[in-house]
Amino acid sequence: MSCVGFLSPGQRAALAASSAAGPPLSAFASPPASPGKTARVARLAVSPDPRIRESAALSHRASYDVLAGLAGDREVGVRCCVARNPLTTSVLLAGLALDAAPTVRAWAAAHPAVAPEDLARLGADPDPTVRTVVAWARGWSR
Repeated sequence: MSCVGFLSPGQRAALAASSAAGPPLSAFASPPASPGKTARVARLAVSPDPRIRESAALSHRASYDVLAGLAGDREVGVRCCVARNPLTTSVLLAGLALDAAPTVRAWAAAHPAVAPEDLARLGADPDPTVRTVVAWARGWSR
C-alpha cells in the first residue's frame, strides 16, 4: 500500500499544489559520472564473480563497450541484466533477442528500445514465456 494513502486531505492538497507548481519534489539531477565511477564499472565487468558482473551490467554508469562485452558473457544472468539495463541499445538488444536462453530473449523483448522487427521475430519464438512477454510489450506504447 502506498504511503500516500495515509496522508490527510490537507496534506494531499498541499502535495498536489506543489506538484502543479513545477517539477515533483523528488526531482533532482544526479551529478555526471566521474571517470573514476565509469572505470570502476569497467573493472567490475571483468570480475570472476558473475554476481559482480551482473551488477556492472545493471549499472547506469556502464558504457556501451562494457555492455557489449557483457552481452556475450557465458552466464545467462549477466546477459539478462544487460537486457534489463535502460542504457542497452537496440543494436545490443538485437543480439540478445537471438540468445540461446529464453530468459534473455524475454528480457530483450521487454526492453523499450527493442527494434520492432526484433519484437516481431520474438513474437513467433518457440518459448511460450517469450511470446507472452512480447504480447505484454506490444500493449505498451513505444
